[in-house]
Parts: sequence; C-alpha cells; structure tokens
Amino acid sequence: MPNLPKIDFLYLSEQDMIKAGVTDMPACVDCMEEMFALLHHGDYRMAGANSDSHGAMVTFPEDSPFPTMPKPTADRRFMAMPAYLGGNFCTAGVKWYGSNIANKDKGLPRSILMFTLNDADTGAPLAYMSANLLSAYRTGAVPGVGARHLARKDSKVVGIFGPGVMARTTLAAFIAACPGIDTVKVKGRGQRSLDAFTDWVKATYPQITTIKIVEDIEAVVRGSDLVTYCASGEVGNPDDYPLIKREWVSPGTFLAMPAATNFDAGMEAPEIRKVVDNTGLYEAWYEEVPHPAHEFIPLIGVKFMDMIAAGTMDKAELEDLGAIVAGATPGRTNDEEIIMMSVGGMPVEDVAWGTVLYRNALQEGIGTALNLWDEPVLR
Repeated sequence: MPNLPKIDFLYLSEQDMIKAGVTDMPACVDCMEEMFALLHHGDYRMAGANSDSHGAMVTFPEDSPFPTMPKPTADRRFMAMPAYLGGNFCTAGVKWYGSNIANKDKGLPRSILMFTLNDADTGAPLAYMSANLLSAYRTGAVPGVGARHLARKDSKVVGIFGPGVMARTTLAAFIAACPGIDTVKVKGRGQRSLDAFTDWVKATYPQITTIKIVEDIEAVVRGSDLVTYCASGEVGNPDDYPLIKREWVSPGTFLAMPAATNFDAGMEAPEIRKVVDNTGLYEAWYEEVPHPAHEFIPLIGVKFMDMIAAGTMDKAELEDLGAIVAGATPGRTNDEEIIMMSVGGMPVEDVAWGTVLYRNALQEGIGTALNLWDEPVLR
C-alpha cells in the first residue's frame, strides 16, 4: 500500500475476471494444491472457534410476522465466508452472496457472489470482484487436486451425475490432473441440461471421444475411473440423497463428491479410503448443526463424522487432503484401492484464487481503479 493514507482498490467485473484468467483450470488446480499445503501447516485462518468454519449464514423462518421478509424457499440464504491465507498469498478476504433457486425464473444464477480481497496488514481493500466464476472454478479445482494425488494415472472414464456448472469445472479439473481421459458418462434430469453439457464438452475438450448419456446413477458409477455427483437436491433425508453402492464401484476408482451424496454399508468398510478436504471444516460443521448432521449438511464428509460419533468408523480412518498434498500422508498406493473424497468448499480457496487473479489483473492492467478516499475523515 505505497500511497497511504490514500486508498484505491481494483474493481473486477466478470469479464475482467475472465481476462485475468479465472477459467484457467490447470492454473487453478496448481493454486489449490499450494493452498492445501498451507492448510496442513496451519498458515491460514477461517471463522469460528476452531478457525475452520465454512462461514456465517442468514436464513429465514417459515412464519414471519413481517410481510417483506424473504420466504425460506429452496436455497434461500445470505452467507459470508471470511478467511486469511499465508504463504505466498498473505491476504485476507470475504465472499458474500445471496442465493435463491427462484432466480432461475428471472434469468439469473441461483447464487450471486462478490468477493472482497484485503491487505492482511492494514485491512485496506485491494479488490472487489465478481465471484461466480471465482467460486465455481475453485470448487471444481479441488476434485482435480484430489485426482492428482488419489486417482490412477491412467484414468480414462469419468462418470458424472448432474450436468451443471459444477460438473463442468470438476471435469475440467479431472482432465487437468488426468489428461488421458477420453470418455464421459453423464446422467441428468432434463434433456436441455444434458444437451448443453454435451455441447460444451465437445467444444472444449475434443480429446473426449465418447460421451454417453446414461439412465441411472448406477451406470454413472459402473466402469468409471473417476466419479462425481454434482446435482443439487432437497436436504433433510439422507435416504433420498444420491447413493453410491459398493457393488457398483470398480477397483481403483476415485470418487470426489462436492454435492449431496449417501453411500451403502459396503462403502463404509475400512478398506475404502475416506478423505476430506479439511478435517477442521467438518469438525466445525459438526459443532454447528444438530445430529445426525448428515440430515442438515448432505456431504459425505459429514456422514463420516456421524459414523465416527456412532462408533462405526475409527477417527484414524479419516484422511485429510492437505496432509496428502504435503506428503505427510500417502496418496494412492496401488491401482486397486477405492478412495472417496468429500468436497465442502472453503473461503481460503476464494482468497487463494482471488489473490492470483488480482495480481494477474494488476500486471496486465485489467479492471477499474476505484477510490475509497484520499484521506480518511475519521482516524
């Protein structure tokens, strides 16, 4: 901040973010890998008592006496996700977003996100940026980091349930980690989303020689080297969440799950490796919601926590992706082991990728400089 007390910051629109490289998935996977190593060494902070909280959420009651208060419709919330990240980043930031499934009827994304990046010393704003693509790419990159360390190097077949935005970024990250991928199997709920997804795959990844539309999630899983469930759905009854059955899963499969998922007793077996993106994140969630927690947060990592609490899984079986990236825990050890990983999403990911993009924008002269003040009125 060389011109203090004057403070200018950079505004980056969605198009500015694209110019700065937000859709560069290989670079994003590298960025997330660097971030996970910092997590393992503890050079970060998030919110909450254990400094690992996902964030703070505003929700709405079923019955409010105030007619102007939003109704608790599907995905109706506001959320703040703050974090600090050290290492080569040494920045802080917060993602703030509102979400409402009814936005789709207005031609809007379900969630509308913005991210503020701050100087970690003064707290001054460095950038205010459009964050829908930022968030989508950093989320998709995490399965790519997992695949880099936990998938078979000769992986060729990807199975996807839910052909939306998350499926696109996850597939992009899988391909960045496993460039031999040549087949995609996908199940969706509607032809329109399936057509859009397949058109995107053909246009973006000509090395994908086979795209199969399958009728059920069993077909998504069977014969796939990498599997991801990316479909949104109702939260509350784990029996209704998309299922993984042990009998469907081939030896050597890597499953990365960033959305609602359940699994059968066969997948609970100790020989199935169980990985989370950050153990502390799930411990924080487990303190914040009632139990069994999988009813409230539909990720498989939360089911792992329920299993530990119930005594059906030893806590020592839970593996941390940061430890794997840092080399403290082994990655894939043979071509037969089955590994499933929970992807929860963390604000440190936004800080990491947002910092890279901010620095890219400064270097390339992208964005609009805005003035906060020349001198503050209050000191």
